[in-house]
Amino acid sequence: MSEIQNPYYTGPISDHFDGTVFFNPEGEAPLGFRELMRWQFGGGRMAWPKSAPSPFPPAKPDDRVDGDGLRVTMVGHATLLIQVAGLNILTDPVWSPRTSPFSFVGPKRVVAPGIAFNDLPPIDIVVVTHNHYDHLDLATLKRLHAEHGPHIITPLGNDTIIHRAVPDAKISGMDWGEQISFRDGVTIDCEPCHHWSARNARDRRMALWAAFVISTSSGKIYHIGDTGFHDGINYKAAAAKHGPFRLANLPIGAYEPRWFMKAQHQNPKEAVEGMQLCNTSYAAGHHFGTVQLTDEAIEAPVRALEVALKDQSVAPERFRALRAGEVFDVPAM
Repeated sequence: MSEIQNPYYTGPISDHFDGTVFFNPEGEAPLGFRELMRWQFGGGRMAWPKSAPSPFPPAKPDDRVDGDGLRVTMVGHATLLIQVAGLNILTDPVWSPRTSPFSFVGPKRVVAPGIAFNDLPPIDIVVVTHNHYDHLDLATLKRLHAEHGPHIITPLGNDTIIHRAVPDAKISGMDWGEQISFRDGVTIDCEPCHHWSARNARDRRMALWAAFVISTSSGKIYHIGDTGFHDGINYKAAAAKHGPFRLANLPIGAYEPRWFMKAQHQNPKEAVEGMQLCNTSYAAGHHFGTVQLTDEAIEAPVRALEVALKDQSVAPERFRALRAGEVFDVPAM
């Protein structure tokens, strides 16, 4: 039998790459097919509405935010527009109706994007945290390239996936610990988070996953697309290396059932713990209320976040669960 080949990346062995697959140092690998079937056929999945309109109207962002401003606008799920230091940054952009390899089946969004695609300001940078379909949407990336031509930042291996679909795109593939510089002293660092990757059944963990730190003259932003809490190890490391942060964008949804999701998706209680460990002044909650990926009810993450903030004595205005179209002007530190 021939040795398994990685279709996306070849490179030296490291503390998180064994020559074929990536892994979480001292962490947990995702559970396998048997456990997946146990979850899928085990019951407990709460019903979501087919439509859940946002209480906020679609936003129409300004072209730029300069000076000390830092503005985050929620598009939906893990797609955020970050406007800071005169730059417009999109995270994990998904405008497609489904987060699936297929257009006709798979998780379907229940709320329209909080910014209509044609109302986007000029997009300078796109950050793609990993290759799951709710984060890496090739149809949206093709459209962004055609209309905005942004610089795409993504962890190792994901650059290959995107290049195959968008050959002319400007893409930087980054490993944990690497940094890239932009104009006016803005830098983006690629840092660890505890997750995994797959586009199909044969490429599990063959592209890297990551968190990112965006450093600007207006403060630092810690952005995580998906992560398990992992005893807070990565939060503590980010604080020691980069903190304090003005803002952390933290996932708060897709966490039930815990026996299956715990290692890969933190819950709201853990997100509040992470907020404090990474030493951020404010946090924006995302990864909830857009597409149903797991068992919890659509409003469960928001309710659980409210309880966690109260239990941990964190003022609710410091950690906002953002709805589609909602605009968060982050106070200065």
